[in-house]
Amino acid sequence: MAMTIEDFRRIALSFPGTEESSHMGAADFRVGGRIFATLASAKQGYGNLMLTLEQQQAFIEELPEVFIPIHGGWGRMGMTHIILKAAHEDVLAGALQTAWKLRSRKMPRPAERKPWVANR
Repeated sequence: MAMTIEDFRRIALSFPGTEESSHMGAADFRVGGRIFATLASAKQGYGNLMLTLEQQQAFIEELPEVFIPIHGGWGRMGMTHIILKAAHEDVLAGALQTAWKLRSRKMPRPAERKPWVANR
């Protein structure tokens, strides 16, 4: 079954600590203030995932009809389109979870946060 923008949003927001925000006029999804996914290419039918280059390559090798690198320099850094109409829910959920885990791991643990630095 083809996925939609609403499915992308619902699944992205299901991960702990995820907040929807906006970047350059497009919806983005953040954990610990770090973007892990966006809807910047929604009009083209894509969701965007912030992956490592290795993760991007693995996703594209496994499902080239679902994943493509974002054009230009962003794609060469691992940023990846997921073609929503070609994705099933389990694939979309797994891809979003991969991006979420990557960003959530980079969050400082509460004990590591400096108490004198205000959260923004």
